[in-house]
Amino acid sequence: MFIVAITGGIASGKSTVSRVFQRNGIPVVDADEIAREIVMPGKRCWHKIRKEFGDAVLLPTREINRAALGRTVFENKELRGRLNMITHPVIHRTIFFHVIKHLLSGKQWIVLDLPLLFETGILMDLIYKIVCVTCDPETQLQRLIARNELSEEDAHLRVNSQMPLEKKCEKSHFVIDNSGSVEDTEEAALKICNMLTESKQHWRNRLTFLGFVFAILFFIYYLNKIFSFLPEINIVARWK
Repeated sequence: MFIVAITGGIASGKSTVSRVFQRNGIPVVDADEIAREIVMPGKRCWHKIRKEFGDAVLLPTREINRAALGRTVFENKELRGRLNMITHPVIHRTIFFHVIKHLLSGKQWIVLDLPLLFETGILMDLIYKIVCVTCDPETQLQRLIARNELSEEDAHLRVNSQMPLEKKCEKSHFVIDNSGSVEDTEEAALKICNMLTESKQHWRNRLTFLGFVFAILFFIYYLNKIFSFLPEINIVARWK
């Protein structure tokens, strides 16, 4: 199995690209979805956020008021760091769990939707290819304002809190420009999906993994020949 990461700026269109992969049978692990799940009322992260930021960031339903919390942390780098210390370790562990689950299920490859891939560096050493979804700054800003019902000032704060899209594009293997129509974006994503599906990388990864397992077993066998620390099993005697 190999891992492909989708990244990009906030409101650049990553979800549109992820849906193309999903429709073509590729499992997608969405970091934003995990981030929403782990802060549901009663969860450990919810309690930590309430303790750190107070009831001012809660809705009457006791759910996290994402708009209020966002305004608080995006205006203050130190507070944003505290929030990240609460949520990021849990998000990363959950993502890793999903990766292992798909590996054991025999998937050819999977997609990780990671908005902050370059900012956090999560699983960078395990990622085979990176797809960056970009769009022009004005389109990004207007989409963010409409989607999250933000003021222009708040939208700018959120965009500026992330690595510039130009740098993300430079670090990626594929770039999809989502400034145009949804159809154009989906067509570009489908081409990449087909290219990766036809790749033989998953076989190379599996052979490497099997070679690693064989090396460990041989090493244990060799040590046992010297030190005899494993009990001998007399199979013939058992069947008499």
